Amino acid sequence: MITLHHVPQSRSMRVLWLLNELDVPFAVRVHPFDKSLRTPEYLSLSPAGRVPALEIDGERMFESLAIMQYLCERFLEAGLGCGVNDPDRMAFLTWLHFSETVSQHAAALTQQHILLREDWMRSPTVMRLEAKRLEKCYAAIEARLSTPIENRDYLLTSGFSAADIATGQAVWLGRHFMPTEAFPEVTKWLARLMEREGFQKSLPVEGEPVIYNRHYPMPEA
Repeated sequence: MITLHHVPQSRSMRVLWLLNELDVPFAVRVHPFDKSLRTPEYLSLSPAGRVPALEIDGERMFESLAIMQYLCERFLEAGLGCGVNDPDRMAFLTWLHFSETVSQHAAALTQQHILLREDWMRSPTVMRLEAKRLEKCYAAIEARLSTPIENRDYLLTSGFSAADIATGQAVWLGRHFMPTEAFPEVTKWLARLMEREGFQKSLPVEGEPVIYNRHYPMPEA
């Protein structure tokens, strides 16, 4: 049995999306985005008190990209990962883990715009700096998607994979702070991903707590 510990709109969303695409049996335990993740019970699953945590066959995993890589390898027949001898293996690992670069900048903006609740706590300089870094990530993805290869609809030559899930979820989250419209290939790629049933199933359902509920504009320079 697989159980995913999940906070809606967090990094665990990409694991939920992957599980939906794999079409394997699993359960989800939803947690609020608060100090309840610091209980001894939960810390036994994820020692840093973060999501995701995955319980599988009596074992536990934490760190979203490690979980995703493991699940892709365990369910290799689903075609969402790459075996060690696959020609796309290098690109798969690169773009899978690049998602964390995108996520780190989005996380820094989340802290500045949402978690630091008082204006005096926030730094407009940090906000603008992290937004520019996020923009550079979009530019890297734009360059990849603009490579003159036939049917470059996804990050890998072989087509849709968990690399699109991880990086796409990070860009979807980043869009709450930095729009993608200046990057047409990224915008079209993200739209394709958001049409997928697996993505739609990973969105918060009515009544679940959410972290982001609007666009968060950058402060004036």
